[in-house]
Amino acid sequence: MSGIRVGTCSWTDPTMVRAWYPPAVRSAADRLRYYAGFFDTVEVNSSYYGIPTPENARLWAERTPPGFVFHVKAFGMMTRHGVKPDQLPPPLREGHAFELDRGGRILHPDPALRAGSFELFSEALEPLRADGKLGMILMQFPPYFVANEANREYIAWARDRLTPDRMAVEFRHNSWVQPEMLEDTLDLLTGLGASYVCVDEPRMQTANALPPISAATSDIGYVRFSGRNADTWNARVPSAAERFRYLYDEPELKEWVEPIRALSGQTDTTYVMFNNCFADYAPRNARQMMSLLDVAPPDS
Repeated sequence: MSGIRVGTCSWTDPTMVRAWYPPAVRSAADRLRYYAGFFDTVEVNSSYYGIPTPENARLWAERTPPGFVFHVKAFGMMTRHGVKPDQLPPPLREGHAFELDRGGRILHPDPALRAGSFELFSEALEPLRADGKLGMILMQFPPYFVANEANREYIAWARDRLTPDRMAVEFRHNSWVQPEMLEDTLDLLTGLGASYVCVDEPRMQTANALPPISAATSDIGYVRFSGRNADTWNARVPSAAERFRYLYDEPELKEWVEPIRALSGQTDTTYVMFNNCFADYAPRNARQMMSLLDVAPPDS
């Protein structure tokens, strides 16, 4: 399939489970099948917190129809986030020595440990890959991952580790998109065949909120809507769902119709993903956007 495809950045968030799924849809299998009746693509978010198992990936593939696409968020260690030892699979936890910071996170993991996380992550996704259902690997870098040469080199190193899978890069520090840096950033991703993740976030003056830039750096476009809740963006909140607790109104969604269509004209496929996964906000806004973009639901 080509063109524009719309989905959400989770199908399992507890608030979404309570608000969006009918009471009779209770099991993990039934929830994914129900979701696939409305959308033909989704992000896997749990993989950021722990590397999935091949069994997880096999079940995801079995429970979705042909042509369904999973984008998988990279494990935290892969994107230079701090992780705790109990988040590592046993082969990595038992095979390496590491120092912990005051929060119990692994401090300066050695290159072999980080490379090992890429290897196990890739192996886990083989059932999706074999079934033609693996989309992008979402590399969402932390707010302290600033634009400098060492981090540019790390992105290229990560690209090599992920080959042959496709990589989408989401920056969370605006140094990457400052006027004097934007062209170099987009050229870097273009040279690596990686997709720049276009974001919609709170319109606020803070380093970790990026402006709404629409750019194609590969044959796949990727847009993520994380809401515009400035009050929770940098606040201590109980969960990610609370941080992204924002329901877009139709005029806000319409702001993106022409940029998404333009992006689609420069790519083979453009994915539009809603990360405001609080209650039914993400699926509700995703269906609104499908209507605005004239994207038909699956099997319609």
